[in-house]
Amino acid sequence: MAPVKKGILERLNAGEVVIGDGGFVFALEKRGYVKAGPWTPEATVTHPEAVRQLHREFLRAGANVMQTFTFYASDDKLENRGQSLKYTGAQINEAACDLAKEVASEGDALVAGGVCQTPSYLSCKSETEVKAIFKKQMEVFIKKNVDFLIAEYFEHVEEAVWAVQVLKETGKPVAANLCIGPEGDMHGISPAECAVRLVKAGADIIGINCHFDPMTCVQAVKMMKEGVEKAGLKAHYMVQPLAYHTPDCSCQGFIDLPEFPFGLEPRILTRWDMHKYAREAYNVGIRYIGGCCGFEPYHIRAVAEELAPERGFLPDASEKHGNWGAGLEMHTKPWVRARARRDYWENLKPASGRPQCPSLSTPDGWGVTKGHNDLMQQKEATSQDQLKQLFDRSKSH
Repeated sequence: MAPVKKGILERLNAGEVVIGDGGFVFALEKRGYVKAGPWTPEATVTHPEAVRQLHREFLRAGANVMQTFTFYASDDKLENRGQSLKYTGAQINEAACDLAKEVASEGDALVAGGVCQTPSYLSCKSETEVKAIFKKQMEVFIKKNVDFLIAEYFEHVEEAVWAVQVLKETGKPVAANLCIGPEGDMHGISPAECAVRLVKAGADIIGINCHFDPMTCVQAVKMMKEGVEKAGLKAHYMVQPLAYHTPDCSCQGFIDLPEFPFGLEPRILTRWDMHKYAREAYNVGIRYIGGCCGFEPYHIRAVAEELAPERGFLPDASEKHGNWGAGLEMHTKPWVRARARRDYWENLKPASGRPQCPSLSTPDGWGVTKGHNDLMQQKEATSQDQLKQLFDRSKSH
């Protein structure tokens, strides 16, 4: 009989470092299995081998949480954004659970079922209607008996609180992540206040995912932690940021950048940036450290390598990666062999190779959020007339 794995709270209560996986929608879009725009995860049914392989690569890189590929897998999102293959949310969610569980069983990894923000909330549907969407997904997670649950990628703390309240009904541990920065949610509620609301709703683990770069996300989680402690509450903390540098982002994060989503590659963090991120997150007191959009397995490997002293082991993928470039000692060129040292990579200032590129961009902040007419969701594809209006507005910004 296989030994019983320690649960997420058991690990965090013991002070262990838990490493999450990376971003599936961006990674699989680049590989040709997800469509940018809808960002829906029907690949769990149409191309399970691609999803399974990405899970395996993150596991090998050091992740000990396999998060189900259920981002935007609610029925309202699938119907709302053109998922024309006619798979139900239940089918996609069940397939995602099966894939995550299969790979998690190959190592010491837990399975986390995830839900995220809904088009229904943006369209001002009622609390009852929005919670019904979460409950439908929750039924699958109960059926598949995942280890814990994550409510992630919420721009508005109100909706995140609703999600936490629903997920807590399972009796399983619940994590809650907002996709906000230090300025707070889209209605200006501070990270500290958001954190207090999430803990009071029942979240065991709180934090930030997506929308901003690692250091910005760590700063926001630090603010959350301070708010929770000031309120006399307790929680564990997690962070799963972008793998892109976004110092020029406004409150809505990288979605406002003109490079989103197809021109972000010049902003990608190096593996050495990930070492700095992992250490900073750990020093702040965050013990669940992973990644979101842009994170590839080698980024997670870098996080695992930085935190190997605390974890007590290196990931399997480090068999093919010398510490701080040590493998370059075997390179044929002497000037490359001279780079086989930590101080070289820690102090490198990478060039973009693009002479006319600016170092920063001007975000497209249109200032719309829940309740604005532009965010009322529709099942029909955006019409040419609607697009023309958007094109014209874009030119004026």
